[in-house]
Amino acid sequence: MRNEQGAELVWLPFDLHPEYPREGIPRAELERRYGAAAHERLRELFSANGLAWNPGPTVPNSRAALRMTELARDRGLDEPLHDRLMDAVWAHGEDIGDHEVLRRHTDAVGLERDEVDRVLGGDEYLERVRLSTEQAAALGITGIPAFLIDSRLLVLGAQPVEAFERAFAQLAAH
Repeated sequence: MRNEQGAELVWLPFDLHPEYPREGIPRAELERRYGAAAHERLRELFSANGLAWNPGPTVPNSRAALRMTELARDRGLDEPLHDRLMDAVWAHGEDIGDHEVLRRHTDAVGLERDEVDRVLGGDEYLERVRLSTEQAAALGITGIPAFLIDSRLLVLGAQPVEAFERAFAQLAAH
């Protein structure tokens, strides 16, 4: 996928919280850790960019979703699955750690159910997710989203469009 500036966008797996239990954690616990102001900032950023903000009561463990997206990548379906899963979490408050939720979304993008069930039933793609997460951490990535632009400039966190415009201008100047 390319953005308006012609930059190629590639979403890579990053297991932000591998310590979360499979069923995720209550969103209230996350708000206690980081404060309500952090969540309000995200809500405002989503709203300012015309994005829906309706996260559910549970912060999902995303490992199974990351593995499903890697299966989809191998089938050329990672972009539509990624987009569906982002909407599922942020717009519809769905738990993407739930295998039935994942099956519904993988069906919708055309992944074969037998492949999905095989991956969900084992640890296929787990090593790819782990290695991608380690590589990101080695680059200094500690959270999501994170953007490595032209393999030279790292932009961390949800940022306004102007931050990316400045990043592209900085790269163009060098």
